[in-house]
Amino acid sequence: MGRADRTRNRAWATGAVSACLCLVLAVPSPVFAQALTSDLLAPVPGGFVQPENLPSRRPGNTVLQPRSTLQTSLLSPERTQQSIITPPVPAASGAADSGYDALNRKRKQVKYYPGQQKPKRPVGPGSPPPPLVPETRPVPPSARAAKPPVAPAIAGTVIGQPARKRLPIEPDAYAPTGIRVGSFLVKGAVDIMGGYSDNPARLLQPKGSSFYQIAPELLAASNWSRHSVIVDLRGSFTGYEKTFPSAISQFSPSPENVDRAQFDGKIAGRIDATRDTRINTEARMRVGSDNPGSPNNIVGMKEFPLFTTTGGSLGIEQDFNRFQVKADALVDRTVYQDSKLVDGDSTTNKDRNFNQYGGVGRLSYEVLPGLKPFAEVQGDVRVHDDRADRFGYLRDSSGGYIKAGTTFEFTRLLTGEASVGYLARKYEDPRLEVLKGLLTSASLIWTATPLTTARFITTTSIDETTVPGVPGVLTRLYTVQVDHDFRRWLTAVGKFTYGTQDYQENFRSDKIYSIEGNLIYKVNRELWVKAQVRRDILNSNIDNASTAATVVMLGVRLQR
Repeated sequence: MGRADRTRNRAWATGAVSACLCLVLAVPSPVFAQALTSDLLAPVPGGFVQPENLPSRRPGNTVLQPRSTLQTSLLSPERTQQSIITPPVPAASGAADSGYDALNRKRKQVKYYPGQQKPKRPVGPGSPPPPLVPETRPVPPSARAAKPPVAPAIAGTVIGQPARKRLPIEPDAYAPTGIRVGSFLVKGAVDIMGGYSDNPARLLQPKGSSFYQIAPELLAASNWSRHSVIVDLRGSFTGYEKTFPSAISQFSPSPENVDRAQFDGKIAGRIDATRDTRINTEARMRVGSDNPGSPNNIVGMKEFPLFTTTGGSLGIEQDFNRFQVKADALVDRTVYQDSKLVDGDSTTNKDRNFNQYGGVGRLSYEVLPGLKPFAEVQGDVRVHDDRADRFGYLRDSSGGYIKAGTTFEFTRLLTGEASVGYLARKYEDPRLEVLKGLLTSASLIWTATPLTTARFITTTSIDETTVPGVPGVLTRLYTVQVDHDFRRWLTAVGKFTYGTQDYQENFRSDKIYSIEGNLIYKVNRELWVKAQVRRDILNSNIDNASTAATVVMLGVRLQR
């Protein structure tokens, strides 16, 4: 193609363009242009970007409009004729309301009212699996069968009848249920045991005998919203097949008939005068006898003389916020039976009868919900029916104790009370020295595991005696007991006791050892089978006074 051809083409193109421009100018037509408005220079939210797509929007704050609707509320009047179609699904509209969504926008936090139950967190890495839904089983035909009607009073459907109080959950499936008597819950039981002891009379030359033992129990407790009454009665009788000749050569002789009866009962009442004031009352009774091998036994007795101690207490208890004050007045009387001798005669024990008057005060402060230290002081006076005993000693005395300790309850694993102090007793006879010593008292329960429980108990007391020249006996006992459940229906109990008997102002000192093992098979709530093996040892520094015995028992416990 030559130069002439290229020139001709350019001339043709220029002419075509010029002709088009002339046609445009010749034909009149309206011209539209975008108006300069405030929403262009300073756009408002929603002018160019839909409100649900704004980065500053939180999910859940924007109400979605219907599809194919116009958004004209935020546009200028000049742009209202333009159709802006809302997208059908906004961005990140399916996200939840917490955390962040796909556009990296923080979601709003859910606020809960005080006490409102919060939903559980979703299962994720490190979370436990959700609980399994129990399998739904069909209703048995017996549930749809016709049943006898229930009285409205029992069903609780009587109009105006107060709601029946729910019974507390019983942790022991084999514990007695008791009997409802009015507003009292009464539980009764009786142990019927039989066994053999190789030395029931605690003789230097052991002589064994079979025996039986019956031990009834009764416990009744009120179920009132205010005030309280608790009745606790326990007794036992042990009868032996054989009789034993009186050992005259033995330092601590025993009677021919060693059958023994024991009873320990009390009735405790509490009157709630106000919210912070309580009046405490108690009536008590104890029946027992001296132990075989005791130096209080005389030669030639036919049977053990029984003693009976009856008494009561009246006191008041006041709370001042966490500070508590308690004071009680005590009155007791002890009476001994006459000793029956093998020759048919009897000897009096009137010189051993006495009255005791005293009082006890206690101050405590609750430092923590499970820690409550206290200080306690007690004083009493003992007045005998006969001023002088059978050996001419004046046994009237006065004494008491002072101790400090604490009650505690740590996470229900260790509960109880422990204290230490000092006790003393002064006698009217100047020939009898002051009886004094260290006092230890504790009652602790340690729940080592759900199946194992350990108990520790220690007591200190001053006991009366008839030994000439001896003011009294300072007795200390320490007991450790461990209970273990192999099954809910099979329990083993191990028990060890160590004690000392100090005859002050006398060269006699006794040590007591006892080891015991029990096995309990719980057939049901009403029947238990019990087996026991026990070894008792009395070690004395007096010649012809140390004894030992082994006891084996097997029986049942009936309870309701």
